[in-house]
Amino acid sequence: MSTISVIGAGSWGSALSLILADNKHIVNIYDLDDNLINEINNNHTNGKYLPNSKLPHSITGYTDLKQALKGSEVILTVVPTKVMRSVLCNVNTNLDHEVIFVNASKGIEPDTFKRVSEIVYEEIEANKIKGFVALTGPSHAEEVIQRMLTVVSAASDDLDLAQFIQKLFNNDEYFRVYALNDLIGAELGGSLKNIIALAAGIISGLGYGDNTRAALITRGLVEMRRLAVKAGAKEETLFGLTGIGDLVVTATSIHSRNFQAGYKIGNGKNLQEALASMTMVVEGVRSCEAAYKYAKELDVDMPITFAVYDVLFNKREPRDVIKELMCRTLKLE
Repeated sequence: MSTISVIGAGSWGSALSLILADNKHIVNIYDLDDNLINEINNNHTNGKYLPNSKLPHSITGYTDLKQALKGSEVILTVVPTKVMRSVLCNVNTNLDHEVIFVNASKGIEPDTFKRVSEIVYEEIEANKIKGFVALTGPSHAEEVIQRMLTVVSAASDDLDLAQFIQKLFNNDEYFRVYALNDLIGAELGGSLKNIIALAAGIISGLGYGDNTRAALITRGLVEMRRLAVKAGAKEETLFGLTGIGDLVVTATSIHSRNFQAGYKIGNGKNLQEALASMTMVVEGVRSCEAAYKYAKELDVDMPITFAVYDVLFNKREPRDVIKELMCRTLKLE
């Protein structure tokens, strides 16, 4: 039995807390929202993010970070990447011992192209980090909270650490975890697929069908592989759970916030209107900005990603950029 501090009581943080509690670990979940933490402690629910679901009574919520971190062996970060640095800075201030950091958020920092693992090592003092693992793969909190069968990967540069976290989260009834020794590939796969999910939502909002989506997912995976491999990932990682697996579920599911945001844009809303109508963070927007700049710097051809960037940030009409994609020079697959 281990003690885990979960930072972020949103949908995914709560769902992962349920798994850990089911596995008989001590789970302390931290959030700034007093009402949410009171609801978790008193009602054992999270109505804001996961309606009609129940959390184990053994999960304890905190708004005091120092208390939430007390005695923890593992810190699980489940917060939007745009606040990751500030959250980690706060964790560093309140942490007084060495822990394993596990991240379940998916995104890239736009201006630096940094992955979450790199941000962790920049913001947390070296003597407080035992190692880093990314927990990622095709998974929606709305299904995990109902204990539906789900399979993900625990990825780290240290395979022993990946296997430790694999065992920590694995549940023989509904949550299977594979270990993976390619942190770059896992983190980039989990981030880049959100861009393609935005595109999938846009084409659905425009009224295109299954043929279009299948082509988009296939060619989107090609782009993900190009950039990830150029950045140092193993090619085979993109054909696993953290690549094509996560891409398929995010680009096809009604639970996908990136798909939903894209659908609203395809239906005529601009980026700001689409984001304002969402109750949760749409990571694909920041990832698109980062991937666009990163691909330009590395000279990687990513036409779908560039097209999504044009729609989001240059306010171009989706049908116009689709027409340009269709009129590109013919080539071998």
